[in-house]
Amino acid sequence: MSFLRRIFGKGDDTQREEPQRGMSKEEALAAYVIREHSQGRPVEEIMNDPYLKNRATDEQRIRLLERPEVIRAIGEHTAAMARETVR
Repeated sequence: MSFLRRIFGKGDDTQREEPQRGMSKEEALAAYVIREHSQGRPVEEIMNDPYLKNRATDEQRIRLLERPEVIRAIGEHTAAMARETVR
């Protein structure tokens, strides 16, 4: 099952895996950032969310903003600005 299918749940319901089954911690956190942003939350707010802060260091949160799928979802400029606010 592709990464984006796991995030957005597209596909046959009978063969759907659990959303985070088989995902690394970083993939699960990236999926969280993408999902929250797609629901209209600003990236800066998401990056300061206790959910992320409790599960990732500042360096790990910066790396999330460098992942290609996150950059595609939120935009390169937005990701660059958010990386600066995390530092």
